Formats: sequence, structure tokens, C-alpha cells
Amino acid sequence: MTASPTPRHIAITGASSGLGAALALEYAGPGIRLSLHGRDMDRTEAVAAAARSRGAEVDVARFDVTDADAVAAWVTAIGARAPLDLMIANAGISGNETGSGGAVSAEVTRAIFAVNVDGVVNTVLPAAELMLGRGRGAIAIVASLAGYRGQPGAPAYAASKAAVKAWGEGLRPRLAHGGLRVSVVCPGFVRTPMTARNRFPMPFLMDADRAARIIRRGLDRNRARIAFPWQLAALCWLLAALPAAWADRLLGSLPGK
Repeated sequence: MTASPTPRHIAITGASSGLGAALALEYAGPGIRLSLHGRDMDRTEAVAAAARSRGAEVDVARFDVTDADAVAAWVTAIGARAPLDLMIANAGISGNETGSGGAVSAEVTRAIFAVNVDGVVNTVLPAAELMLGRGRGAIAIVASLAGYRGQPGAPAYAASKAAVKAWGEGLRPRLAHGGLRVSVVCPGFVRTPMTARNRFPMPFLMDADRAARIIRRGLDRNRARIAFPWQLAALCWLLAALPAAWADRLLGSLPGK
């Protein structure tokens, strides 16, 4: 496996907290430019200040990732400041998908797909176009181990992550001909504001800074899929490989998602 060149300009969506913030600080250092997106500007500016204290040059932006024109304008602007080496499409949401009377919430389902799927597409396509013009660059799509198989506790979230996982896996060989490297990141449970709302067991829960180190190491090695922790990744792979009836029974007996 060929090692990837060290990225000097890294863009990260969803960098105001959690994994995105941890990735920003993981890459921050002298000679590094970070272009950070976040919905909460106060928190994003706090992450930027911490990154600057480590020697990085940082710019921040706030926009809705579901707005394709806004995302494309951001990518164009940051690419004009410095050649973009790595785009990390990290922005994502989860939510209570249960509607009234126990039905599935249409509003929450559509919101999850809009951010987790459309938002990723809106981020990756202009970044890929920019990088193809230079003949090099890297893209990381943050999916989830939840995307290995449908989850009864969070069907929209799991499906959204399955969609971007499969899309990224398809993009990797397609864009490799243009000199681009595409990696799909499939974390398990990471300690973030999003998972803090969960009220069910989260096996192998890890801190965001540790997850960021694992992701960076995988990107440095140009791994196609960065799935962790390995124990939970193996269990999710096995669950996806089981006959559907067996998996249904097993998932139906588990709490949460």
C-alpha cells in the first residue's frame, strides 16, 4: 500500500465539535492550513483558536451543507487560497426517528438523509472536481459501522451511512484514474455530543481524539476503508453476512440501535 503525501491544506465539514473538531486538532501544526465548517460559529471559532495555538493557519465558515451552491462556493473559495489536499466530509446528524404513535418520523428521516447523504454529495463533488484539475488530492467520507446493516432503532441514520459508504467505495477506483484517493471512514461509537444523547449501551466507546488518530493513520496509508474499533467492525461485518431472518431476530433482541 502506497503511503499518501502529507496534506498541507485540509478542509473539514462539521468541525465545531466531536470528531470533526478532534480531526482539526489532530492535523493542526506549523505549515498546515485548515478550512473548517461548522454550524455553531462560537464553537467552530474555539476549535480554530486551539488549532492556531498549535501553529496552523485557519479559516472558518458557516453554511448549510444541504445547500449545494453554498458548499460549492466555499470549496471554490478555499481552493483559491491554497491548493486543497484533503477534504473530510464529516458533517452529519442523527435524531429520534420515532414519530407519533410509534410511527417513523417523516420529518426526521428526511432531515437525516438531507444532511448525511445530500450534504456529503454536495461536499465531495466540487472538491473532487477541484482536485481532478490538479491531478491529486484525497477525500475522506465519514460513514459509520451502523451502515453495514439496517438498524431498527435508527433506520434512516443507518441507511444514510450505508449510502455514503457504498458511494465512496464506488468513487475510489473511479477517481483513482485522476490521481485522487478516496477513503471511507466507518467509526463505531465515539464520545461526541451526538452520542451523548444515546440512552443505550455503546460497546467499545472511544474518545474523539483517539478516533482522529486512527483516521489520520488510515488516511496516511491510503486505506480504502477505515473501520474501527476492530472488534465492533468484525461484529458488524458478521451481522451483515448473516441470513436476513437471523439478523432480524438478533437485532430485535438488542436495546437501542
